Amino acid sequence: MKVAFRTDASNQIGTGHFMRCLALAEGLKKQGADIRFISRDLPEHLSNMLNTKDIKLVPLRAHDLEALIDELAHASWLGISQAHDAKATVDALFGQVFDWIVVDHYALDSRWESIVRQHVKKIMVIDDLADRHHDCDILLDQNYYTDMQVRYNDKVPAYCQLLLGPNYGLLREEFRALREQVKVRNGEVKKVLVFFGGFDAKNYTFQAIEALSEMNAGLQVDVVIGAQHPFKELIENACVKYGYIYHLQTSRMAQLMLQADLSIGAGGSASWERCSLGLPSLLVSLADNQIAIAKELAAANACIYIGNGDTVNLLNLKKCLTELIANPEQIRKISESAYLITDGFGVLRVSNEMRICL
Repeated sequence: MKVAFRTDASNQIGTGHFMRCLALAEGLKKQGADIRFISRDLPEHLSNMLNTKDIKLVPLRAHDLEALIDELAHASWLGISQAHDAKATVDALFGQVFDWIVVDHYALDSRWESIVRQHVKKIMVIDDLADRHHDCDILLDQNYYTDMQVRYNDKVPAYCQLLLGPNYGLLREEFRALREQVKVRNGEVKKVLVFFGGFDAKNYTFQAIEALSEMNAGLQVDVVIGAQHPFKELIENACVKYGYIYHLQTSRMAQLMLQADLSIGAGGSASWERCSLGLPSLLVSLADNQIAIAKELAAANACIYIGNGDTVNLLNLKKCLTELIANPEQIRKISESAYLITDGFGVLRVSNEMRICL
């Protein structure tokens, strides 16, 4: 099976789209699939990651500033018109017949897909906004919504297969493997994990570090940031100052989550990683598309939702932490609920559906 992935990553986009595509790509590759990534302006450390995993990358040319962009809410993420991008993507296939192209990009819709469809056998879309129409054979939305069965009504073809919910979550193999070692947390907090995604442009990581340090609770703290975090030196110095452990672009995220008693971080793809390992979390939504996810998880008692990035500050973060740590029974219940959200076998489920659909 030959599978191409069209996705991007940047300070604006974040790394979540790329990482969930990579998780699926690695799973397919282990089953013998030939994988190709097609991306524009991919950060160097992510390009190196693909190279290390022996996955081919075809970089697209930089933005054509004269090309018109369309009316989609996230059109600026693409930087050029969908038609231009579709042509460039087709060119990146080099005339080879691909069984699937997987597209994970908020700036692409049915107009792009209808052009590319002529050059591939099948199209799979990864989405979680449900704000545009798609021309695809499979649509995957791994997020947790009470109305997920109706969100894509009239937005996909009648023949499109919908893969909905966290049990289709695209988690890396290490999360599935470590799930067997998970025990529901007993509520006592000794070790805290701080992770606000690969970029964290507004540096909520530092706010969490300051809140934890002011509590003076004698906690062990792991702080994880991505290679392109704009405040790396500030965060590293703060970790040294407070005796926290600093991790830059770690490959041990699953292990760190397994060992933690509590997590502080952003919504988005990492939510399903935390849930798969039963890790209780305080969530901050850093983008509009994370708000509904965080609220739904909170309603299911699978996290504590503090609020969006505009309303969270040092004082309320410290207050929420203090109150939660003082309530071990609540932490235990959150761990129990989070663990039931997803089992980590999403990549296997999705790859099987792709094979059946061919």
